[in-house]
Amino acid sequence: MTTLNFFIKAVSIMTEDRQNRRYPHNLQGVLQLAVEAGSAAEGPAPAQPMTEERKTWLREALADVCKGQMDEVEQMKQCLAVLRKEETGESEMDEEQEEDERELAFEMLSELCENLDNARDLMTLGGLDLCVSQYLCHVQSGLRWRAAELIASCAQNMPQVQVHLLGIGVLPKLLQLTDSDPHPTVRIKALYAVSCLVREQEAGLKAFLSHDGFSVLMRGMQSESEKLRTKSAFLLLNLLTSHSEQKDTVVSMGMVQQLVSVLRSPHSPFHEHVLGALCCLVENCPQGLTDCRNPALGLEELLRQRVKELQGKEESQEELDFCKRLRAKCFQGQQSDDNGMDR
Repeated sequence: MTTLNFFIKAVSIMTEDRQNRRYPHNLQGVLQLAVEAGSAAEGPAPAQPMTEERKTWLREALADVCKGQMDEVEQMKQCLAVLRKEETGESEMDEEQEEDERELAFEMLSELCENLDNARDLMTLGGLDLCVSQYLCHVQSGLRWRAAELIASCAQNMPQVQVHLLGIGVLPKLLQLTDSDPHPTVRIKALYAVSCLVREQEAGLKAFLSHDGFSVLMRGMQSESEKLRTKSAFLLLNLLTSHSEQKDTVVSMGMVQQLVSVLRSPHSPFHEHVLGALCCLVENCPQGLTDCRNPALGLEELLRQRVKELQGKEESQEELDFCKRLRAKCFQGQQSDDNGMDR
């Protein structure tokens, strides 16, 4: 059930059963009702489908409940009150209902924090500290990934928020989740948050390097999750493009050999980013070029075969261009150089 349908169902309960129930007309009340609506979703189907007129009325009622006397900061405070219940133990719901209620609170916060002013206000209200201290390590994976997603949304293009998050030590926690969390969605959302903290952020890059972030990306490209492999390769390519001074560091880690190994795995669209990263590592980086030319890697033949496979495939044009560029950098003219040495 979508978030909107949760809330529509919640308001329906509020309006149609108000004689028997007395819930507060605030966001916590709506969240609690939404949880009950979700729990009842598998019950008997209604005799008649809801009319469009009824749906419109319910949406307007929801708007009145959520926005009537509450501005967006107040809505965030209500969401944080829901998330802080676990700290205080103030809850009469069972564990599953509590998790649903907190997930809904995170979803509302993520929507509200698309507004950059709200992201800054959430930081001031202590919401980001709560995410870092309590929810990135929560036993429920649905809460871990929603916390990481909220951190990413708030940090994106917000230097003030980025500095605050780095100051409270969020990056090593996110890297650990990216590297070893058992739930793939948590790993993906954590890497998204890492990306928001290190791209175009010098302090974030410094922290990334100090916690061996490139090794995390290397392992991410070898994971079973296609999305994680893609996002890891894309972030690597972005960082090498923006910070060419890191090429020697990355090459010294054996990244060339690892990337070529990744290219030998079953073909995937994310190989485009892998080839782009290799192109970066051979430009103005002598050791990277030497590593690519190592006959033991068999890169020349691999590229020849890949070019043959990609010819005529319009959707693979960028990958094909990277292949040709890498071949030109590494191997064109090498044969004549070798012949000159023989003479």
